[in-house]
Amino acid sequence: MIVDHIENWKRYSFGSTWELAFSFLEGLTSDSEERRYELDGDDVFAIVMSYPTKRETDADAVLETHRKYVDIQMALVGSERIACYPVHSLKMKTPYNAERDVEFFTYEKAAKIQLGMFPGTFACLLPQDAHMPQLGTGEERVEVKKVVVKIALDRLEL
Repeated sequence: MIVDHIENWKRYSFGSTWELAFSFLEGLTSDSEERRYELDGDDVFAIVMSYPTKRETDADAVLETHRKYVDIQMALVGSERIACYPVHSLKMKTPYNAERDVEFFTYEKAAKIQLGMFPGTFACLLPQDAHMPQLGTGEERVEVKKVVVKIALDRLEL
């Protein structure tokens, strides 16, 4: 997992696909349209979305990981928290679905790693980084607009 400010993205040398993703991210604004953006077919794409934040114990809060794609997540409006867990410490809830590239885990306790995501801050989540996004940073639920860039793992020069 990498968490940093967008102005520091060039400090990580993961090749031309990484550069493509961040060139796209740098061009987004709070007014960017909510939709899927094709950056390089199914290998690199982004989704801009909005939603109200949740609590870990909400029925629709999901603890997930991906095997094929790396997620780069960044808030555009508002703030959220992403709880992160090592995959090996979790109990599987729903087995891996290769078509959707997602595996779900059972929430049992608060994560020791909590990422505060604010506009201009990004998190790069790798396959070993189980994550529960869309969580509130405070007691009140707030509306968040964010982007998730999905990069096929084999496209990064790790």
